[in-house]
Amino acid sequence: MRFSLSFLILLAVLFGHSLPSFAQGTTGAITFHIQSSHTSFPDTGRANGHVYDKVLYTAAEHYHDSTVLIIVPKNLDTKKAVDLVFWFHGWRNNVDTAAAFYQLTKQFIASHCNAVLVLAETAKDAPDSYGGKLENTGVFKALVGDVLNGLKSKHLIAKSCTYGHILLGGHSGAYRVMARIIQNGQMPVDEAMLFDALYGETEKFMAWINADSAHRFIHLYTDHGGTSEESHNMVQLLGQAHIPYLETEETNITQEQLRNNRLVYIHSLHEHNNIVNNPDNFRLFLENSPFLKKIKE
Repeated sequence: MRFSLSFLILLAVLFGHSLPSFAQGTTGAITFHIQSSHTSFPDTGRANGHVYDKVLYTAAEHYHDSTVLIIVPKNLDTKKAVDLVFWFHGWRNNVDTAAAFYQLTKQFIASHCNAVLVLAETAKDAPDSYGGKLENTGVFKALVGDVLNGLKSKHLIAKSCTYGHILLGGHSGAYRVMARIIQNGQMPVDEAMLFDALYGETEKFMAWINADSAHRFIHLYTDHGGTSEESHNMVQLLGQAHIPYLETEETNITQEQLRNNRLVYIHSLHEHNNIVNNPDNFRLFLENSPFLKKIKE
């Protein structure tokens, strides 16, 4: 019996199963997994699992996976440094289902950015925003080191290569781990892209924005995803601090606006789970990031 790719993805998202590698859209990319002790879990904060809505999500099933999915353009060109884009998935997902369902690999490769896309596992297939060990000082820096070592072990970058620009992207519940990584400040995060994900931690993002005038922040939010109120709150804080920003509708956003504004708040009429790749907003943001160079054809 044969099943369509879309049907396999739907099953994976609904029931928490990992997708086979062919479902990750690897055309034009080298895709592989590593294990890192510097991902979110296992962690003492979820040693006994987590209860949500009267359901126990056990540590063994949901808080014990230390997988890192790494996606590399086949024509990646690096010399001394490689730019890294980290994606953190939201609730009830894992690195493989998120990459497939939101077409992250396809969008990343289509952007032609000369960088590497990294998905580090957080709470696997669970309704939980807790970032585990990645909320602790020094752990994200160590994760970056593990990613570089993984790339070197595959002979995809030189042994002397280090990290360049670091960008963070995430959907929904990813806001917390992104904010804690930014707050710890041991790694120079240049850009944060939130997809209907500003549920809180606003003061951490604000402090990071104020710390460096080059820091770039983009938030795409919906009416019913639960982030609209906090998005308006953050815009008010920027106005009170006299910090320039762009606030616009998704239907009106242009590439020029994305390139010329470092703080961008975009209201979308799409649903919460559609805003990443319907349309391809992840690709749009990557293509217009001032930190990412294009692969030479």
